[in-house]
Amino acid sequence: MNQILLVGLGGALGSIARFKLSVLILRHTIEWRFPLPTFTINIIGCLVIGILAGLATKESFFSNDIRVFLFTGLVGGFTTFSAFGLETLLLLRREEFAIAALYVALSILIGIAVMFMSYSVVMVKS
Repeated sequence: MNQILLVGLGGALGSIARFKLSVLILRHTIEWRFPLPTFTINIIGCLVIGILAGLATKESFFSNDIRVFLFTGLVGGFTTFSAFGLETLLLLRREEFAIAALYVALSILIGIAVMFMSYSVVMVKS
């Protein structure tokens, strides 16, 4: 139960941070066609999770509860793209290049295809 609360608290804080940063960036880029708020958040999430994963691996820096709060909760609430990036990095570090490439390709291609199909189904039913 303790870890569920830690994930929930971290997720809430990460989601609030994502919302606030998105609004801030959007105010300055409202006329841009490029989705800079989401792009920026994804890149920041990857930066933060890379630093945290390095500290966790190199220094055994965090307890299990702190890891759950930071990785799954806070950064996961901020952006799940960072988890995707970390999983890909770990595959590459283990030299599982084919699996990493397959994971990236399938995640992007199937994710977009499923989103397109489900969106189309909803639009037809409207």
